[in-house]
Amino acid sequence: MKKLTELLHLSILIFVLAACSGTAVESGSSAVSAVAESEVSAEADTAVTIQQTVATTAALVTVAYDSEDLETTTDSADGTTINLEGDTISVVGEGAVVNGSSVTITAAGTYRISGTLNNGQIVVETADEDPVVLILNGVDITNTTSAPIYVSNAKKAVITLADGTNNVLTDGDTYVFADATINEPSAALFSNDDLTINGSGSLTVNANSNNGIDSDDNLKIISGNITVNAVNDGIKGRDSIAVKDGVININAGGDGMQSNNDENVERGYIVIEGGTINITAALDGIQAETSLLTSGCVINITTGGGSGGYSTTVSAKGLKAGADVTVTAGTFVINSADDAVHSNGTMTINGGSFTIATGDDGMHADTTLVINDVTIVIQESFEGLETAEVVVNGGTIDIIANDDGINGSGGNDSSTTAATTNGGRQNRFSSSQGTIAINGGTITIAAAGSGNGDGLDANGELAISGGDIVIKVPTSYRDYSNIDYDTTFSLTGGSVRTLDANGNYTEVTSADGGMMGGGGRPGGGRP
Repeated sequence: MKKLTELLHLSILIFVLAACSGTAVESGSSAVSAVAESEVSAEADTAVTIQQTVATTAALVTVAYDSEDLETTTDSADGTTINLEGDTISVVGEGAVVNGSSVTITAAGTYRISGTLNNGQIVVETADEDPVVLILNGVDITNTTSAPIYVSNAKKAVITLADGTNNVLTDGDTYVFADATINEPSAALFSNDDLTINGSGSLTVNANSNNGIDSDDNLKIISGNITVNAVNDGIKGRDSIAVKDGVININAGGDGMQSNNDENVERGYIVIEGGTINITAALDGIQAETSLLTSGCVINITTGGGSGGYSTTVSAKGLKAGADVTVTAGTFVINSADDAVHSNGTMTINGGSFTIATGDDGMHADTTLVINDVTIVIQESFEGLETAEVVVNGGTIDIIANDDGINGSGGNDSSTTAATTNGGRQNRFSSSQGTIAINGGTITIAAAGSGNGDGLDANGELAISGGDIVIKVPTSYRDYSNIDYDTTFSLTGGSVRTLDANGNYTEVTSADGGMMGGGGRPGGGRP
């Protein structure tokens, strides 16, 4: 029976956001609720009452760190020693069987591995309930036809990078599988089961066939200096990826980091609570099938060649999740061909800072985007913030956009945009409903860089009850509105100003709504 000396729980609430019109949704004590409510304006042509409420439901992700996940001591005399000696292997201790240039670990326990293996493999194959701990104490393992380290079967495998050591794993460009019907291993460091990487040493993985580091179950990165060069995906954890700390550098021909379990809604998530992650990927930077949560990290991402590499045929987003993105802290620098931050469902930004250059949208959520507190600088985008329901409660936001600065509009990833003949993007869902509610924050918008677009564009209701908003008027344009809405406009608080090219500010009042677009006139008026 596995004995745990320590169990730590990281419980991170996934905010599943629901937007309602009318009565507020009831929520539990842990819920974060952002409410924007506009009263009837005496100056408005028609009575307007908008109430925008966002509440949470009890969806919880728990990442449990067991004692073996956190244990990095490597100087104990216990365990088995495996010496890699070029084309041969020697073993001192029990639990490891040598066959030429490969060694199979058949029992749980600790194994210290050092040396160089020219063309061989470390295989883990055990039915024991306790974990297998592999201490890499300066190894250089090459395998031209398979994975240098292959965890075929184990309750859990832990890779510990010994302090002060450099460890390298390199595979060939073509694998030879023992069973042609089962294409595994599929990575230079591959595990069929839970895999943890810890320690203070370094690990370099050169994956010339497919993925770099891959677990079919849960992957935890506790610490270490990890570099992955992969022709396909850099780091994968099918059920989940949890990053506690460390320095991770990824160069990937596919996705940088990916959790792709699409069969269980409680899996396929990524949680990042610390560390520094640098990713250059041909496709998505960090992709979670369900939820992506960050609570503290430094992340630098370049995807698809950067903001000039937009394509209608591939997904090259920076941060991407199928259900929800929740950011509570972290520093993000994203240069992406596709959306910088994307959710097929909801997005909640509670803190952190973003510097963004993108060939598509700065932040896009298919249903709801809630910003409570953050610093966002969008230096380049097609549209800055886009979702069916935008709620801004605070933060500092600076947007440069070729089209709309903030767009309240429906639509999903596949229908958001299409390429035009001049290489820009074109909205496909301008007739759908969408709302914008701004309750606070400091917002600066420079939109319509292409000559078309709007500063604030709601395909339904637009309500402003607080904040300091400056909308910069472009020097030239073909079809532009500072404020555009399709149904109602309410300004009950805060400050909204336009800034022309001569440096002149003009205060916007609720009575200006009819002159600035909307009122049933899609496209709106002129500034």
